[in-house]
Amino acid sequence: MTLLYSFKTSLRGLRINKSRSALTILGIVIGVGAIIMVVALGQGAQDLILNQIRGIGSKTIAVVPGRHPKGPSDVVQTFSDSLKERDLKALKQKSNVPYAEDVMPIVFGGTSGEYQGETYWFTIFGGTEQMANQFDISPDRGLFIEPEDVTGRADVIVIGAKVKQELFGETDPIGQKIKIKGRNFRVIGTMPSKGQLAFFNLDEVGIMPYTTAQQYVFGIKHYNRIIVSATSEELIPETVADIKQTLRDNHGITDPAKDDFFTETQGEAIEQVSVITNILTLFLASVAAISLLVGGIGIMNIMLVSVTERTREIGLRKAVGATEGNIMTQFLLEA
Repeated sequence: MTLLYSFKTSLRGLRINKSRSALTILGIVIGVGAIIMVVALGQGAQDLILNQIRGIGSKTIAVVPGRHPKGPSDVVQTFSDSLKERDLKALKQKSNVPYAEDVMPIVFGGTSGEYQGETYWFTIFGGTEQMANQFDISPDRGLFIEPEDVTGRADVIVIGAKVKQELFGETDPIGQKIKIKGRNFRVIGTMPSKGQLAFFNLDEVGIMPYTTAQQYVFGIKHYNRIIVSATSEELIPETVADIKQTLRDNHGITDPAKDDFFTETQGEAIEQVSVITNILTLFLASVAAISLLVGGIGIMNIMLVSVTERTREIGLRKAVGATEGNIMTQFLLEA
């Protein structure tokens, strides 16, 4: 019995049991397809998040208040007010951090804005004029915040594309006023649709001077972040060391284990996200592989039933000269 004859015989057997063959193939196809889909989705999600993180800037160092979370119980420690104005002034001094190109404080939080009866909940970003270059968020119409807006606590705001659409619709928002926390803020600019940047949707933000946001929106005197830009990527480790030493001196900390702040660089953020997404992808792929295993077990069961049902056929084939190897080859080809 030739291999070609065995192959033809196997095909004829599959055609006789079309439903059984189709269901068996479907089980394997679903299993393989599920694994491919999960891995592809995981890789796509990872690439999307990493691209958003890279958009912040490769020379960027974020100084975050609170203790670095090492577990769920430490997360609350990140909501701290440890970064104050004196820290900002200290970090801006070249004698303390010589390789810092820019130092920018940021405050943020959710709030609602109102315009002619329309209300929309969005995120307020309080920063400086440096945000335009740092995060590539220059307005497509109007102006961005200026240094004098920061020093004068000006009641001005630059809004994202979604905020503009929800509050103003087709109305030109430039020069109009949004009421936030009972205070009117004049719209001086609008941003084009930008989508996600790290963990924020720039289409759903309003940007104003951080001094204004601190006093009139959030009522705080601390910063949620201080963003430091190093002069080059190569100098990031040295800049991070200078930042830590400056803040420890400012806070009277001698033991690094008692730091009430921590730093995050783009490289560290990318590494953390990669580890998390890889673990999730592996876990989901393992779950999807179960369906492939089930499909394989299904094939084994069907072939066992097939052998049992075809005992007479096997005996007849052996009677006319077929060897055990020929019969095994046929069943393997059918599988």
